[in-house]
Amino acid sequence: MKNLNKVAEITLWFWIMKILATTLGETLGDLLSMTLNMGYTVSLLITTVFFLIALFLQLRASKYIPVLYWLVIVGTTTVGTEISDLMDRTLGLGYMLGSVILFSALMIILAIWYFQNKKITVYPIFTRKEEILYWIAILVSNSLGTAFGDFLSDNI
Repeated sequence: MKNLNKVAEITLWFWIMKILATTLGETLGDLLSMTLNMGYTVSLLITTVFFLIALFLQLRASKYIPVLYWLVIVGTTTVGTEISDLMDRTLGLGYMLGSVILFSALMIILAIWYFQNKKITVYPIFTRKEEILYWIAILVSNSLGTAFGDFLSDNI
């Protein structure tokens, strides 16, 4: 079933919003886990609930709703931060192994996306299947960004 496009067009404004959303997500994740001392597991549970509610609403929407779209983006950046930090600090995998695992997961997701659709297009997205793969890829890439950024800051 075809839906109307429900994702943001990639423009200069997209990248400005993406930077702001990433900063907000990283800050919120660190606020919950470190500043409020909730720990990575509890913080991940809290942020995952927020993300899943926003994602559910996004998937149910019949058109692009900017506020809803960007709430899901903030959800992916927050959960992504928590996933990366949990892998490194709670599970003790370290930044390098965490980055390798997340990179591998992203490559698998992109391969699935390609083989199911014979293409990978991030704009426009018209089908529910593509939209779900889009959001999974964004979540994993945000987790990878945090893990690899932490790896670089610790090792360079």
